[in-house]
Amino acid sequence: MEKYICIHGHFYQPPRENPWLEAIELQDSAYPYHDWNERIAAECYAPNTLSRILDGEGRIIRLPNNYAKMSFNFGPTLLAWMMDKAPEIYEAVLAADRQSQEQFSGHGSAMAQAYSHMIMPLANRRDKYTQVLWGIRDFEHRFGRRPEGMWLPETAVDLETLEIMAELGIRFTILSPRQAHKVRKIGRGHWRDVSGGRIDPTTAYRLKLPSGRTINLFFYDAPISQGIAFEDLLERGENLASRLVNAFSHERPWPQLVHIATDGETYGHHRTHGDMALAYALEYLETENFARLTNYGEFLEKHPPIFEVRIFENSSWSCVHGVERWWKDCGCNSGMRPGWSQAWRTPLREALDWLRDTLAPQYEKKASRFLRDPWAARDDYISIILKRDRQEVAHFLEQHASRKLNPREQSLVLKLLEMQRHAMLMYTSCGWFFDELSGLETVQILQYAGRVVQLARDTLGHDPEAKFLQRLERAKSNIPEHGDGRRIFEKFVKPAMVDLLTVGAHYAISSLFEDYQVQDRIFCYTIDQEDYRLAEAGKAKLAVGRIRVTSDITWNSADISFAVLHFGDHNLCGGVREFQGEGAYGTMAWEVAEAFAWADFPKTLRRIDQHFGDSTYSLRFLFRDEQRKILDQIMALSLEETWSAYGRLYTHNVPLMRFHRELGVPLPRPFLATAEIVLNRYLLEAFQAPELDLQLIRSLLEEARLLQIVLDGAGLEYALRKAIERLGERFRQYPLDLEYLQQLEAAMALETELPFEVHPWRVQNIYYEILHSVYPQQRRESEQGQGEARNWVEHFTALGTKLSVRVD
Repeated sequence: MEKYICIHGHFYQPPRENPWLEAIELQDSAYPYHDWNERIAAECYAPNTLSRILDGEGRIIRLPNNYAKMSFNFGPTLLAWMMDKAPEIYEAVLAADRQSQEQFSGHGSAMAQAYSHMIMPLANRRDKYTQVLWGIRDFEHRFGRRPEGMWLPETAVDLETLEIMAELGIRFTILSPRQAHKVRKIGRGHWRDVSGGRIDPTTAYRLKLPSGRTINLFFYDAPISQGIAFEDLLERGENLASRLVNAFSHERPWPQLVHIATDGETYGHHRTHGDMALAYALEYLETENFARLTNYGEFLEKHPPIFEVRIFENSSWSCVHGVERWWKDCGCNSGMRPGWSQAWRTPLREALDWLRDTLAPQYEKKASRFLRDPWAARDDYISIILKRDRQEVAHFLEQHASRKLNPREQSLVLKLLEMQRHAMLMYTSCGWFFDELSGLETVQILQYAGRVVQLARDTLGHDPEAKFLQRLERAKSNIPEHGDGRRIFEKFVKPAMVDLLTVGAHYAISSLFEDYQVQDRIFCYTIDQEDYRLAEAGKAKLAVGRIRVTSDITWNSADISFAVLHFGDHNLCGGVREFQGEGAYGTMAWEVAEAFAWADFPKTLRRIDQHFGDSTYSLRFLFRDEQRKILDQIMALSLEETWSAYGRLYTHNVPLMRFHRELGVPLPRPFLATAEIVLNRYLLEAFQAPELDLQLIRSLLEEARLLQIVLDGAGLEYALRKAIERLGERFRQYPLDLEYLQQLEAAMALETELPFEVHPWRVQNIYYEILHSVYPQQRRESEQGQGEARNWVEHFTALGTKLSVRVD
């Protein structure tokens, strides 16, 4: 009996992207010491690129790339984010697909995904087609091959979607066993009812479509998948391996495939060290020959389906009612807010459907003035999304424009296509998945809808916002202060909207705090500096200038003039308007500068008001990242004075504090607070210094221990880990430099003295790389009696012990 095992991970952590900036604003109050991108990448995706297999003493013996031995799919928008923000992980994912082709008879383990995680049965046919096509094109662009399989968001399925997939060359998809209705031997026998999840999941099935085409379906093993996601199967790799092996049965006469499907983030993010359990289980299954690891493409080639299946349409893996979770109050929710209603789901979808269906014919009519086939152009727009440069746009317009377009018309076409892109993004499934209308995920899709409204206003000559908000008003929040969809849109979406003047205001204000190049970029906008004048008077600054702001997405541009007055601290006021000609600009620049030259700041403000009217801005209008960065700069001097004051208090009173502790007397609260602030600050500065002063760090740690100070574990761990990673990178570049090796070894020795745990996974990866590249030659030279090599090997082995990596 042939036995096969396949593990599938569906990776979908949707980026919280600002639709107007085409970027994630990184500063997040939940992660005060971390870059949001870095944290998500490290927790969700990095663990499986280089997982850990340990020996009996807890030492690392191998760092396998789990992706190479499993089936997986990543959402296209997630891969785009990863390519930009986590390129090492991105390259490891692509490499895993190449490795899997070598291991699995030329079949790669990566699967495509319908593009923007839309619930396909609830989409119209046109959107379904574009979603499948874009998913395929994105996959080909990244993985360099045609996808064999495609993951359907939430496994939500209907026959029309499967028809489109089969038409476009997709061979298979994965469904929940609950979605199977009837089975029989292909072409003969009676249909047997397998509803209620009773289908045998250990083989492939063929589905005959109404058109006569066919597509292959795999139904994952639900009990094991649920055990991985919600039980303790990832506590130990042996548990997972045993459960998989026990799913085989001698009563089945066919080659059996035991396969599971879960959220990929389960392995290491939802389940800490779940990636290690998976890595151990995969290796254990292979070495013990319990079964052959495979992927779906290879299994289909070796064992084509002998059964055919009928499915329940409009069904999914995460709603027992079908696909109701994404349009009505069906009872499916997180379970965390009993008593809350999800009745808002229906009017939310109705409002978005109205927006889509109202704008579609208008898009077609307007775009037909410039494009041969507006919908074929939309399908091909993925080529621009994947490579946003002027050459690609020119090639696109050569293919689709009905005539040569002037720059204004080119920009209009790009805006129309962007409107259509966001009209699909606004259906991202997580907007309906959770409990509350004002939740992050739902606000995100409302922001996409807001971008659609804005682009419609710019391109179609009428504003759909009022009627859209009337429909949103029917969606009621569970939180009284948020009211309904209209209020949520006005509260969270409209303030986030950006236009070229807003970008110009951001540039003008931030130019007082950082140096811009003559041509520079702010998110997805290019700024060309036409004129810039900066004057200073004591703590006050005045910036007057003229810039051209151009969207890199739509090529829309505007000439903008500005004047910004900064009094010091957070007191700042500026005016921004579209450029009104050299004469008006010259007059404004002279009058404002003249008042400032006399240090007459009230008069300067009046003149800014005279020239700019209501178009005035303050620090509140900066994009969030820059706002936080500039506030940090503004606060720096005040904070330095505060740190100095606390330092003096601490230095003056520390002998008395020590005496209190020696006597076992609790420190008075003001003393304790002072010591806590100062020692945490001193340690943070020591960890962030260019070179680690280990003697100073140890003395500060001892002082904190003596005074029983609570250290800021999260902030200090992050700072120290970053310092150790810098040392590790230096060692990677110069692995034979004994001084760098010793510095890294000494830094890692600190870990045993800390009251918090440091997570040196990047340095472990570097060490493992050098262990297999440089160490073998150094060991041979050491065994031949070379003193330098022997010294290097001794320190390298000691570093391995500190990193919990086995060297022999």
